[in-house]
Amino acid sequence: MSNVEPDEQEEKPLDPVMENVRRKMVRLQLVSAGIMGVMLMAVLAAIVYKVTQRAPEASVASSGFSVPSEQPLAIAVALPAGFVVEDTSLSGNQILFYGRLADGQRKALVFDSSVGRIVADVTVAGN
Repeated sequence: MSNVEPDEQEEKPLDPVMENVRRKMVRLQLVSAGIMGVMLMAVLAAIVYKVTQRAPEASVASSGFSVPSEQPLAIAVALPAGFVVEDTSLSGNQILFYGRLADGQRKALVFDSSVGRIVADVTVAGN
């Protein structure tokens, strides 16, 4: 049972057509492995590049606006007379004040602290 017949141990030569197919398959396998190796190296290089790059500066610092470290920044916002603030929102250097005027008209005012003034006055109409 453990004896293998001598016919099974010997490899018979392939006919020329099958030998050409085998060579093409080996060549295709080598080309595919090479492409995968190059792509793997590209991914690793991208990862190393991203890890070694410095973190981008904050958007506040890139706009030329900086807050002093020894004391807080003190800015006064001049809202229209009779304006009642209902909601506020902060995004970078800009503060959105949403509210109503004394006559009931709804407004959204955008104050930019880097320039120190209101940069947008939006009247909200509808529901």
